[in-house]
Amino acid sequence: MLQRLFSLLLTLIGVVTLVFFLIHLIPGDPVEAMLGDSARVADREALRHKLGLDQPLAVQYSDYIKSILQLDLGTSLRNQQSVSSLLLERLPATAWLAFAALLIAVTIAVPLGVIAARRQGSAWDTGAMMVSLFGVSMPNFWLGPMLILLFSLWLGWTPVSGMESFWSIILPAVTLGASLAAVLARMVRSSLLETLGEDYVRTALAKGLDESTVVWRHALRNAMLPVITLLGLQLGALLGGAVITETVFSWPGIGSLMVEAIQQRDYPVVQGCVLLIALIYVLVNAGTDLVYRMVDPRIALTGEE
Repeated sequence: MLQRLFSLLLTLIGVVTLVFFLIHLIPGDPVEAMLGDSARVADREALRHKLGLDQPLAVQYSDYIKSILQLDLGTSLRNQQSVSSLLLERLPATAWLAFAALLIAVTIAVPLGVIAARRQGSAWDTGAMMVSLFGVSMPNFWLGPMLILLFSLWLGWTPVSGMESFWSIILPAVTLGASLAAVLARMVRSSLLETLGEDYVRTALAKGLDESTVVWRHALRNAMLPVITLLGLQLGALLGGAVITETVFSWPGIGSLMVEAIQQRDYPVVQGCVLLIALIYVLVNAGTDLVYRMVDPRIALTGEE
């Protein structure tokens, strides 16, 4: 656990450092974005001094690291609101979207992968993999507008954007979960095919156990280890995709907040958003080992069998 904690801290420090210097390389001046082009030079310099942007980059980085160590993410340059409060305000919307997308992905992927594995080489298998290929091939920035055109503008079944009601979550969740469902379905099929060839599965079938029982209660559980690994790794992609999806659907989450902050050159908010996403990603990957232990007790927490 100490090794994992140390690794987590190194990862977060690396993310903070990389984002800090990259964002300062982006063309544009936050002072100009706040005051406009018509502002006087004296006013710009006064605001730049007030925000500490006239300090050398090394000094700004040192001050930022000290603030993070004190659990202070800083203050928004745009509205002078605490970055922590902004993140807490937007986090529930992103968490709700990610949970809904993950639920949709698993609900689609597991049955689809099982059907493809049990009917290997059949039309069911081909159809399932074609659906999976279709899901992988559609980027979020294309699928989202297409779903809006079909279900919101033409059919009028769902809201176009925003977080107005429960039905507002449907299109963003489907958009975000489609590619994950496609990848998971292929992994479930591949892993289950390998598991179905094991001796204990053939023995259970030879003893007369029902095929569905053997597949769903025995083989699938052992086949889920690679799937859990993929879920942990894909969570980062899920959060990254949420940035695009939230922008397309005007979803008030962390992703749209980060895009707004980038457009406004609001450095502390961008850094806070990326740091939060990185923290969630690292924690989920660390928690994946604990899920391994629940699924297969033979695996130790150290990752050694």
